Amino acid sequence: MPARWRFALAVAVLAALMTGPFVLTAVLVWADTPAETRAALQLLAGRWLPLGVLTTLAGFAVGIALLARLFRHYVQGLLRMAEGLDVLRRANPGFRVTEEGPHEVVALARAINRLADERDRLLAGLDERVLEARRAVEEERNRLAALMAQLAEAVIVCNAEGRILLYNEAARRLERAFGAAATAAASGWIGLGRSIHALLDPDLVAYVFDTLEALRAQGEAHPQLQVVTATPAGSLVRVRVSPVTGERSQEAITGYVLMLEDVTEQIEREASRNELLFELTEGNRAAIANIRLAAEMLHLPDVDEAMRARFHAVIAREVEAVSERLEAASRAFADALRARWPLEPMRGADLVRAAAAYLQRRLEVALKLEILDEELWFDADHFSLLQALAFLAGRLVEDYGVRTLRLRLSGDERLVYLDLMWSGGSLSNEIVTGWELEPLGLGGTRSPLTLREVLERHGAAMWFDREKARHRAFVRLALPRKRSVRLPPATAPAVPSLEEGRPEFYDFDLFAWSDKATALEDRPLAELSYTVFDTETTGLDPTGGDEIIQIGATRIVNGRLLKHESFEQLIDPRRPLDPASIAVHHITPEMLEGQPTIEEVLPAFHRFAQETVLVAHNAAFDMRFLQLKEDKLGIRFDQPVLDTLLLAAFLLPNQEHSLEALARYFGVRVVGRHTALGDALVTAEIFLKMIPLLADKGVVTLRQAREASQQTYYARLRY
Repeated sequence: MPARWRFALAVAVLAALMTGPFVLTAVLVWADTPAETRAALQLLAGRWLPLGVLTTLAGFAVGIALLARLFRHYVQGLLRMAEGLDVLRRANPGFRVTEEGPHEVVALARAINRLADERDRLLAGLDERVLEARRAVEEERNRLAALMAQLAEAVIVCNAEGRILLYNEAARRLERAFGAAATAAASGWIGLGRSIHALLDPDLVAYVFDTLEALRAQGEAHPQLQVVTATPAGSLVRVRVSPVTGERSQEAITGYVLMLEDVTEQIEREASRNELLFELTEGNRAAIANIRLAAEMLHLPDVDEAMRARFHAVIAREVEAVSERLEAASRAFADALRARWPLEPMRGADLVRAAAAYLQRRLEVALKLEILDEELWFDADHFSLLQALAFLAGRLVEDYGVRTLRLRLSGDERLVYLDLMWSGGSLSNEIVTGWELEPLGLGGTRSPLTLREVLERHGAAMWFDREKARHRAFVRLALPRKRSVRLPPATAPAVPSLEEGRPEFYDFDLFAWSDKATALEDRPLAELSYTVFDTETTGLDPTGGDEIIQIGATRIVNGRLLKHESFEQLIDPRRPLDPASIAVHHITPEMLEGQPTIEEVLPAFHRFAQETVLVAHNAAFDMRFLQLKEDKLGIRFDQPVLDTLLLAAFLLPNQEHSLEALARYFGVRVVGRHTALGDALVTAEIFLKMIPLLADKGVVTLRQAREASQQTYYARLRY
């Protein structure tokens, strides 16, 4: 039944209820009326009652029709108008409300349509201004692109988390300075949305970012920092970093501009030119000395004494003048060479590795490296220090027949020690002190700088010493240590909890070991090679269709974290992302467009992780995603797996076991949290901190670590 008829029926029933009492009263009155009066009333009713009934029925019909019309024009009209407004507002801005019905409804419809027309005019003006602004922005973007394309330096802009937002072609060309890309699934290390940590050492990035934060906190409005670092390929790269902030100086840093320059060839070219020029001046000085000697011997018999005296005086005078000019040029050149580069922050490990490559190209000597602390920093003119180390090594090899050298890096609270060590061959401090006064040189080349000048410039000292227990001698350079700026660790929460966001999946046996895994069970943990990895995903349900969108990994070999040997790759999941997961890892669908699929990336990661033990925090979650793809891709992750969550529960049963809590507990700097590579690096450092603690509890081998993990509460959970 239509709504209007239901409304009319309701009105009729209401009218009947209202007239019913009157009819009932009339009947009762009729029953008490005398017979004579009742007869007269019957006569009257017989004449007028049909007409009254017809009149009443007609009135009811007219009333119902009138109410139906009012319902249709007012109630239904307003409902239709409301529906039209929803269409106009949400779906079709060009829609207009129909102007029909009573004049009040028509007036309302016209008012609504006038407002819609006015809105369209305003939007048209706004669209025009937006279009003008877009054209202006596009023009500025094109100018910026043209400017960046012409820059010889590589420019990279990243956000505060280290994800690349902008780069130029020079940055892509700089890839050769860093060697082959570790992310085999991608064409190179650079791309929008990728992490700067795949290019630069995360500790170096943390040092630079923290230092800039500290400078801003000290009131410096536009701080800048410049460092030099060595790449895995042996190149030296200068990195200049500036923060990106809002218009007000007190606003937080939202990103960084990095300008990178490969200075290896530049330094070598300048060194070659300097050596050539210096040799030229030295050669001229020797030639002039020979001329002077020849002039003094020109006592020929057929030349009278007066003429010989005159020639002798001219030659001597000219030779003396040339000699003085050469001396002055040599002194000026030496002064310019001393001030060639300002002292720049440099990590000792980078200098030692660069020095090893430098010496191996110039000396026939076996070199070994002994780096006792990777995080020793000092201010240095790196090339003059390389020359100083090369000079000392050359003297030991050429003068004392040393054929095996060890470069050792160590330090204490105040100093960094660079040691050149060898077996046997005792020296005296007088000999070493005498070396300080000699010009630097190696293989027949000479520099105007002396070893003492290099030491004084760095505020360094040098001496000779011996390790009697090992029958080793060494020459030591001691340089002032530079303290990196570190942010204070966050306060740990009072209530322990598992890592937020991820469920713990233990619905498969993490310790179901293959023959390959069993063969490693009795190997000491400190001797194994590890691949520490992490994944970011579309959601938290691997069996429900969620997919991996990023894999990050790094290596541990011989107890040392090889941060340069990293794997990081975004992955196109070919499905939507859970908004809740985006809020955690900040990877957007736009960042995944054009990225390789899991079919391309997972085999590359499988090759990267071959012949290593897999390590992850809450490993069951990550391994579940990997194992669900094994049959489809024809690969098998059958190596052993260790879980830092389980090991932490074994080692620290009364502490919180989330990654952040463990990082705070072990003093590990968290960089790039909730990025796959950032979390993998943090997990790796935590795992290295755990190995000696496990040894203290008698857990030395892989088998013992597995058994210790199975004893924990978490390992008995099933989800």
